[in-house]
This record gives sequence, structure tokens and C-alpha cells, in this order.
Amino acid sequence: MNATDIRSNNDTNLFNMLLKQPDVIRVNEAIERLEKKGPSGVRRHLLATSVRLSRTMAPDVHRTCDHCIDKLGIDIPLELYVYSSPQFNAACIKPEEGRLFIMLSSSLLESFKGSELRFVMGHELGHHLYHHHDIPVGHLLRGAVRPSPRLALQLFAWSRYAEISADRAGAHCADEFFGVSRSLFRLASGLGDDVIHFDLDEFIGQVDDLTISSGEPGQGAPQEDWFSTHPFSPVRVKALKLYHDSVFVKPDGISVDELELKVQSVMGLMEPSYLEAKTESGETMRRLLFAGALAIARANEEISSAEEAVFEEFFGKGAIGDNLNFDRIMRDLPERIRLARENLSESQRMQVLRDLCLMLKADTRDDAAEREIIYDIAEALNISPLFIDAQLALSVELD
Repeated sequence: MNATDIRSNNDTNLFNMLLKQPDVIRVNEAIERLEKKGPSGVRRHLLATSVRLSRTMAPDVHRTCDHCIDKLGIDIPLELYVYSSPQFNAACIKPEEGRLFIMLSSSLLESFKGSELRFVMGHELGHHLYHHHDIPVGHLLRGAVRPSPRLALQLFAWSRYAEISADRAGAHCADEFFGVSRSLFRLASGLGDDVIHFDLDEFIGQVDDLTISSGEPGQGAPQEDWFSTHPFSPVRVKALKLYHDSVFVKPDGISVDELELKVQSVMGLMEPSYLEAKTESGETMRRLLFAGALAIARANEEISSAEEAVFEEFFGKGAIGDNLNFDRIMRDLPERIRLARENLSESQRMQVLRDLCLMLKADTRDDAAEREIIYDIAEALNISPLFIDAQLALSVELD
């Protein structure tokens, strides 16, 4: 089986859509111009801050890497690096001068063996195999020109499906499901076998608690799942179990179409959409988002053209028109907050706040007065200010 065939359809579709976005094209062209001037210094930085693992120093690790490269059909010179860290982590860095780089934390390298390490290594190589670095998410979210809120949401959604594809590449290299799931358990918990006994059924069973009522988007979903760039680990295990039960692994397994539909359903636990939902809770969330965004935009008494464009991203062209009664909506904001606090789940309130943070980040005029309004709304909604801090600092990075 060709490893390119197992890539998630949603990853591919969102990836191709994002490549056509003007902001993505602009940033990629800027990166290409810089690369033509010479190396970016990635390798030099790695050599200065970590240890390059030669075949003599780490023969077993290189054998694992060779196995994954062969399974995935990758043909590029590769260098392995280890850096000191108590956290289990790994990363694949975009090639420079024809070399690909894999970074592994010291704690991961010490603890992950056999199929566990093959999964991690295959996952990182999967990002290269599927050209995920062609979507420069870090540059887009940290650049001087901020992406629109809708593009930011698309980047977050794509990055989660990119991780699903990379997980499949890792599973393809690992050759057995138990080691794959135990790897994700370790990555989620930070624990080793000497601390706790891993139970696969119980770990997967966490997903069964992530139920969403079809009429109430967000009801019962974990508090932070939509707001992360990576799928919640039990969700990833569930998605990988579906992959393991598919025709990609078993001749009599579920079809590719059924696999993708079921994975999309599982991932839907993280992506409830209130902007289109025809429910009372969806309407409450939209009304709060509109009034909150308007309050932020008017923090400095005047709505800029950039802020008006952000409004149109969420609410349609002409959302701020001559007939809009700003003062009435501002007077109504406390009532909208009260209705949200009394009728929405905590996770639903958090999603509205997440989108308000995205709107603020999309406006390059972001200042203290605007931030203070978001903190005030969060306090009125009984949401910790630490959540706002995290959202305002969040960026998308593949690992």
C-alpha cells in the first residue's frame, strides 16, 4: 500500500483550499524570496542548541528511522537531533538545503521504544510526506499582517486533520495498534509504565463521554478541544482505531468512505458550529458574539476599516451599516451576557470568547482597551482570564 493513499481526505481538501488563499500565497512567496537569498539558519541553530545523533551514537534510533523512511517511501537526507527536555515531544522541521530534520526530546527518546518510537518517528515524517509545511501556519499567525478570523479558524481546523494524517503515517510505520495508542496516552499524560498501568479500553472510553447533542452545538464537549491546534488524544486514538479497522489495514475492514465519515464525526466533537446552527443556543451565542465584537471595535470610539472587514468575515457584507443602532446594542450587551451565562454550557461560552479573541487578533490595532473588554466579558461569563491569555497567545504549529 502506498503511504500517500492513507492521508485524511479532510486534510487534503482543506490543504488544497488553503493553498489558494491570498494570504497563504503571499506568505509563501515571501518565504520563497528569503530562501533564494540563502539558508535560513535552521541547521546552524540545531547544531548550536541540540545534539546531532549520528549512526554511531544512536544506531537503534537510526534503524527505527530507516524503517519508517522505507515504509513511507521517503527519499531525502535526514538528520536526527535530541534536545534536553522533561516533556515528551518531537518535531519535523521544514527541509533546508535538501536536508530534513527531526527533533526528539531527551525524555521521549529515553522512554519510547519499539512500536512507540516508530509511531512518533512515522508521525513526524508524515508531515513531510504530506507537504504540511507548505501551509506556513506559524508565519501566518505571527506575521505583521494578521489573517482574517475565518482564515484563522480554517488554519486551526486543517491543522487538526493534518495531525490525523500524520498519525496514520505513524501507525503505518508502527505496525501494531497497541503501541500507537500507548504512545498517545504517554504524550497526553506525560507518564511512563512505571507510574501507571495503561488500559486501552479505558483510554478510548474517554471519547464516549465527549457526546454532543445534535440540537445543542457544543453541549457536553470538552472545554478546550476546539481551541487547540491538535486533536484531543482520546479522539486521536478513536480516529486511529477506525483507521486500524479499515481496508487500509484489514482486507475486510470498513471502506475508505465510511472511515472518513466516521472520523469526521469523531472530530466533530471538537468543531461544533454555532454560526450556522438553527437553535436557541446558537442564536444566543451569535447575539453575544456580535455585541461583544461591536464593543471591542468601539473601545476607541471609532470603528476602523480593518475592524469593519473583520465583522464582515463573521456576519456578512454590510454587517455594520447606517441602520445599525450601536447604542442600543451596547445597552443590550449585559442582558446578552446574562442569557449566555444562564443558558449556555461553559464550553459554549468559551467558544464565543475564543472567537472574540480571534477577531481581536485579526485587528492589528489590538490595544489594552480592547483586551480589557474581553476580560470583562469573560469575568461576567464566569470564565477564567487565563483562558483569554491562552487564546491571545495561541499559534498553530505542527509537531
